[in-house]
Amino acid sequence: MTASLFLLPNGTFFIELGVFLVVLWFLAKKAIPKINTALEARQELIRTSLEAANSAIEEAAQADDARRQLLEEARSQARDIVVTATKTSDQVLADMHAKGQAEYDRVVSLSAGEVAMARQRAVEEAAQRMGEIVLDVVEKIVGREVDAAAHRDLIDAAIATLRAEANAGTSA
Repeated sequence: MTASLFLLPNGTFFIELGVFLVVLWFLAKKAIPKINTALEARQELIRTSLEAANSAIEEAAQADDARRQLLEEARSQARDIVVTATKTSDQVLADMHAKGQAEYDRVVSLSAGEVAMARQRAVEEAAQRMGEIVLDVVEKIVGREVDAAAHRDLIDAAIATLRAEANAGTSA
């Protein structure tokens, strides 16, 4: 009946205990140091990976800051270029307006001079024709031929009066 009491150790228990202790000693001396070495290596790899990740995050933040700074500089340069282009276009517009005004003034003054000369020619031509017309009218009224050389003083006085009136009309 003693065999039926399973709580009492028998011989196999001591053999199993011995084998267990040998396996435990073997694991403690051979396997666990290798496992610890592998775990420490893995732990070191994880630590270096975390450090690399943190430095990559910092580098990315620095690169992002540099990108933002470059972008802001580019925007500033673009604004400066637009301002410069606007000023240049305004200056070109003002220059062209001034040149156009100068050309207009030059054309107007030339035209005014040409009109004055044409008017003077027309007055002189009209004065000469007036003398001929007056002589023709006088011949018809008097009924005889009038000597232009003899009455030249009267004709010249009439022409001078006509010119004075034309010049007075031009001045006014």
